Amino acid sequence: MKKEYHFPTQADLDAVDLSWKRYLLPAIHPEGVKILAAIFGIFLALDFVLKIIGLLFDIYMPSAWWIGLPFFIFSFYFFRNPPRVTPKGNHLIIAPADGIVSNIKEMVPPKELDLGNMPLIRISIFMSVFSVHVNRSPVSGTVHALKYCPGKFVSVADKDSEDNERQLISIDATNGQRIGVIQIAGLIARRIFCPLTVGEKLKAGHVFGMIRFGSRLDVYLPKGVYPKVLLGQVAVAGETVLAEMPEADQKKGI
Repeated sequence: MKKEYHFPTQADLDAVDLSWKRYLLPAIHPEGVKILAAIFGIFLALDFVLKIIGLLFDIYMPSAWWIGLPFFIFSFYFFRNPPRVTPKGNHLIIAPADGIVSNIKEMVPPKELDLGNMPLIRISIFMSVFSVHVNRSPVSGTVHALKYCPGKFVSVADKDSEDNERQLISIDATNGQRIGVIQIAGLIARRIFCPLTVGEKLKAGHVFGMIRFGSRLDVYLPKGVYPKVLLGQVAVAGETVLAEMPEADQKKGI
């Protein structure tokens, strides 16, 4: 049966923001808003203290905002949550993070993901401090299992260490396949935000969490599913297709 394509309506076209605001004033993740408010409060108080010291001792004290403003702007940039348009198809596995595809290899997945004890292809996406750190669901489906593991301040660029703070997520996709996603915090700071619960419904491309200041996302593909990305390729969360699974009407299996 031939699939029909529904062309965008005028309302769809009007909803696409092509103005400068899309690039210079992106939305901010709610976790970022809290931190930005804290940063603003800290430097506001510090600037006030410096002015009091200057008045008491009759000396010139520079404004704290000479440091505070650049730091605030960088933090705003770091916690940005730009709009993304996710490709349609329940058989697609979409990149959950922005960054560089830093590794593609076969690995036995952690037992907490409930993906079996045979090696599966793992795609790693490395996020620098300049990447968007908001994470998006790679598939539509249901959260099968969750496991949080505290860790140390260790680099995540090119190693398979279990010393890092990490959040393990297992998702049953709507086509019957199961995939694994691991958020791994990095060297500069270790703080993973993942409010998911077991049984929660996810939609491909929707935000499910974030990692702060340099980190990595690992995706374990189902058996028999192969990457469509290459080592060194730039991945865009919610848009780049990592792999294609069997269609929903084919034989299901985990």
